[in-house]
Amino acid sequence: MPEQPAWEIKRTIYTRAEEEHDPSLGLPPEDRNLQQMLKRGVVIVDKVPGPTSHEVVAWVRKLMELDHVGHGGTLDPKVTGVLPVTLEDSTKCVQALLDSGKQYVTLMRTHEDVEEKRLVETLKQFEGEIYQRPPLRSAVSRRLRTRTIYRIEYIEGDGRNWLFKVDCQSGTYIRKLCSDVGEVLGGGAHMHELRRTRSGPFVEAQAVTLYDIADAMDQHREGDDAALMKILHPVEEALALLPHIWVRDSAVEALCTGAQLAVPGILRLESGIEPKGLIAVMTQRNEAVALMKAEMNTDTVLKEEHGIAAIPERVIMIRGTYPKSW
Repeated sequence: MPEQPAWEIKRTIYTRAEEEHDPSLGLPPEDRNLQQMLKRGVVIVDKVPGPTSHEVVAWVRKLMELDHVGHGGTLDPKVTGVLPVTLEDSTKCVQALLDSGKQYVTLMRTHEDVEEKRLVETLKQFEGEIYQRPPLRSAVSRRLRTRTIYRIEYIEGDGRNWLFKVDCQSGTYIRKLCSDVGEVLGGGAHMHELRRTRSGPFVEAQAVTLYDIADAMDQHREGDDAALMKILHPVEEALALLPHIWVRDSAVEALCTGAQLAVPGILRLESGIEPKGLIAVMTQRNEAVALMKAEMNTDTVLKEEHGIAAIPERVIMIRGTYPKSW
């Protein structure tokens, strides 16, 4: 587990081979039309307190008249903030969002007055790898597990109410964190309010309300697609924090049929690729082809002439987008 959140990791791109791209093939994500974006897009919803994440997703599906939607990480009913909603074929990339880190701002209330210096020192003790057992009301089994907290940034407090920001691994329960901090302090504490300000590559400033979505759909029905296009993000943005591999045009269709990625098919790749790690495989026009599990690290791929570099996890691109080469 890295010592910093994925959005702070700087990656280097290495060229393994050169190949001239056929300009008649593919379409850059930024050039997709509305129907293509609805098929392979993501909407960043600013969840309000009250509904469950499942209810929000159901409302988005109904508002946008879609068949399949998913989301990138459950928020409890009372929690607000960034909830990425994947549309149609983009639901195949949900795993990339679930594996990415999260950022929260929380208001913790201690059950007795605490000195600010002691509170800050206690929060720092929870940075790094911690043990957590999910709370009683949770979407997962209550077995003890480890999670990484990359950073806790203290903001302000008044003796009993404490505001701080947490950068953490997905699956970290801030409610449990607050309770554990209270135990260390001795007097107890609980989470009073929580807002998710980041989910992987997506941030609070990109989030829109359900009212915004409804308004954009109304304008769409009246013939104006500008507002709807503005709130749609290409599926490739959801993969932005994963290490990338760019492949030859001739390899794309084979990967779309579920083939493994062999080293000779790779043109460029990023640093940070490790065996068993999730990677994003892209075309030369930066279109997402598939999510794959790496079989080699970056250095090995650069050195080897043969072998399997990655095996398929989820195919994202529609078959037939690129021609067969076999």
